[in-house]
Amino acid sequence: MARSILEITDVDNRVAREPFDFTLRQASDLVGVEYADSKVIEILQAVGCEVSGDGPVISVLPASWRPDLTDAPTLVEEVARIDGYDNIPSLVPAAPGGRGLTASQRARRTVANTLAAAGLVEVLTYPFVGESVLNDLGLAKDDERRNMVQLANPLSEESPWMRTELLQTLPETLRRNIARGSRDVAIFEMDTITQARIGAQAPVPGVGERPSDEVLGQIHAAVPAQPWHVAMAAAGDLDRAGWWGDGRAAEANDAASWVRLVAEALNVDITASMTERAPWHPGRCVEFATLDGNIVGWAGELHPKVIQRLGLPERSVAAEVDLQVLLDQGLSISQASPISTHPVAMSDVALVVDRTVPHAHVEESLRQGAGRTLSPSRCLMSIAANTLQIANSRLPSG
Repeated sequence: MARSILEITDVDNRVAREPFDFTLRQASDLVGVEYADSKVIEILQAVGCEVSGDGPVISVLPASWRPDLTDAPTLVEEVARIDGYDNIPSLVPAAPGGRGLTASQRARRTVANTLAAAGLVEVLTYPFVGESVLNDLGLAKDDERRNMVQLANPLSEESPWMRTELLQTLPETLRRNIARGSRDVAIFEMDTITQARIGAQAPVPGVGERPSDEVLGQIHAAVPAQPWHVAMAAAGDLDRAGWWGDGRAAEANDAASWVRLVAEALNVDITASMTERAPWHPGRCVEFATLDGNIVGWAGELHPKVIQRLGLPERSVAAEVDLQVLLDQGLSISQASPISTHPVAMSDVALVVDRTVPHAHVEESLRQGAGRTLSPSRCLMSIAANTLQIANSRLPSG
């Protein structure tokens, strides 16, 4: 029986290896550890590389079984691995000079510290709301705050919209803390809101090429505005009772004072006037504005029906401030005014007015009568019966 002969052909399909240049200094520069040139060459030879050359730049031919070694970074990785990752120090790079918080970030931190020093506790709430919340707050059907951005894939079908005010989510945190046994609560939140752009439609460009400048402009124009707001809410006693005396419940004046604290922290002068706005009590709501008429925010006592629907204690108070307006005012550069060489004249002015006259009207009359020489920071008002006492005011001398 004849034996068949099997012929085998071995074709080498391996890609020919090509050497490439490698700068020995790259290992130290990329890893951050000082490697001696001899150490680098020794490690490369240990992993099967053929090294030629004796200068700062050598020629490296990787081993046939190491097709992953194709360039300088892969060689540096091998040097770091063989030498030991534990030899690489964990050092935080030093921040270059002139960097840090922006002016807006510093201002927001100042506001948070000011409110915390006033006894309020900072909280953070989810920015998602539903129609039931807007109804509980008593917002009219045509209220602009109902123009919201709707989420395509919300976390909950009951809250598919982005809030347009912080007070749409903050009262729930107040209610939850009270329900869990905290009878006296004063909280604040500082975050962004979302203001929908009516009629704006963002195009959806393809992924094959860069969108044109016109398309990018349409996309940016459709992005909703997200200004910074700060909101405060309180219920129960602000001053607790004890051996020192009776406690004091939170009032509408406390909410207004928090707004003034925020404005003073940012060095912005504001004015106050009575107004009506949901969800506040019609007769206990104050509107604040800058001297040039820009609305800053509102403060006062919540409407009794709103309090009932939200499940809050009676006479709960709240305030909300458009922080972006104050930041724009406070961050603007103004011309310094000359300091008067006349001594300060301290005067007490006592006025008897009717109870129906708002505080802001009396304060504004005093400011107009005194002129520019009146220092707003020294104008303090207190109510006693029907007498409005304005003490320690800087009045013009001479």
